[in-house]
Amino acid sequence: MPITTQQLIQWKQQGRTIVALTAWDYTTGRLLDKSGVDLILVGDSLAGMLGYETTIPLTLEEMLHHAKAVRRGVKNALVVFDLPFLTYQESFQQAMHSAGRALKEAGVQAVKIEGGYPAIVETVGHLVQAGVPVMGHIGLTPQSVHQLGLRQQGKTSTDSERLITEAIALEAAGAFSIVLEHIPSELAAQITQKLTIPTIGIGAGSGCDGQVLVTSDLLGLSEKQPPFAKMYANLSEAIAQAVQSFAVEVRDRQFPKK
Repeated sequence: MPITTQQLIQWKQQGRTIVALTAWDYTTGRLLDKSGVDLILVGDSLAGMLGYETTIPLTLEEMLHHAKAVRRGVKNALVVFDLPFLTYQESFQQAMHSAGRALKEAGVQAVKIEGGYPAIVETVGHLVQAGVPVMGHIGLTPQSVHQLGLRQQGKTSTDSERLITEAIALEAAGAFSIVLEHIPSELAAQITQKLTIPTIGIGAGSGCDGQVLVTSDLLGLSEKQPPFAKMYANLSEAIAQAVQSFAVEVRDRQFPKK
């Protein structure tokens, strides 16, 4: 049976850890789903796969194109769609339009939006009331890279209190889960204990209810590896070796065999 947002909340109560990864194409989505991943995020980390230096240039049309492909490959996992920069910040009407397209055109089951400041919390409330499941995202928010950089967030008492307040507000607005990115593990554990909805950590320690990684980082396909990511395979090297072997055989007329 397909995984639902309510199941994720139940799993938190049961102490079952949530496994999440990113996907941007049919093949990856199908393989992750077949491998038993609980939640697949069509993340705006797609920007890196398209050659952008940050997530800022990514458009809603680009995200929709890739989300449709992922969704065609997924049967069981919950598919969450990252709303890209400036497709939800202007107004809750804009957010409703963008989220609606994600659910209607790509067939995803939820959207994720960054930030926990009052206007975003209000937007989350409007979306949830309209029947759109929303995942929050606080801490290091890549769409704010020009404002925050890529450094760890929540290191001061003031910042940590702000993040706790934001997390509680997002839950109250109806978010079904919250991504905690690149914050101190003690703070992430504290936030997790205060919420009844699951937290999904990325660079936030083991005290979260689940963990997510960018799949290209996990597989060794990224040009730059984040300090908190673990490489479980080095496909960049494997692909290079395979291509070089193919090239040698073609040039030596060993492939194809006569």
